[in-house]
Amino acid sequence: MVPVHLAWLRVRREIRAIAKGEQYNGGGTRFNFRGVDTVVNTFGPVTLKHGVNVLPVQVEASYRDTTTSKGSKMRECTARVTWLIVGPKGDTLTLQSQGEALDSADKGTAKAQSVALRVLLLTSGLTPTHDKDPDASHIERGMDAPARTAESYRDEVLNPKTSPGRIQQIGYEVETARMLGAKVTNENGESESLGSLGLRIYNERTGGGA
Repeated sequence: MVPVHLAWLRVRREIRAIAKGEQYNGGGTRFNFRGVDTVVNTFGPVTLKHGVNVLPVQVEASYRDTTTSKGSKMRECTARVTWLIVGPKGDTLTLQSQGEALDSADKGTAKAQSVALRVLLLTSGLTPTHDKDPDASHIERGMDAPARTAESYRDEVLNPKTSPGRIQQIGYEVETARMLGAKVTNENGESESLGSLGLRIYNERTGGGA
């Protein structure tokens, strides 16, 4: 028999995380999410184990008529729900959450309340997904990519596995980078411009210099 805030902490400690295991794929949009049923099925047994009740005590709903992109008539419901979290000793926490839903019949309010319940459980439970943090990886933007050095082009040109077609492409890249006149040390240990080196090796491999 512990106070409600400690009972809720035990619920959080046991649940740990809920992954985004469901996927929406429609209308050209695809994303992963945590559905209402998944969240309730996860929290339900754990709150029961720790003697915690989650009760809706007030619902404030507003409505408006709208249409989908295909012209179907829908009713939008926005519901603000006040919840009472009751602990095993009978003491309580009062929280609020809000949910939105669209429906073509009479299920909009129920859907909006279900969304509000999911929001309450995930938010007040600080429930992570354990997905990879988007900040954990870094992709270098194209404009920020480091420029290639003359030496790296030289090494690629001199590589026996580099095809004549690739050498020709390197010539275009070097010209664009204004590096044709850059001096490099060739395979004979002599100083030679990158443009001259590329042309010479290209001719040697295609027989153009014969």
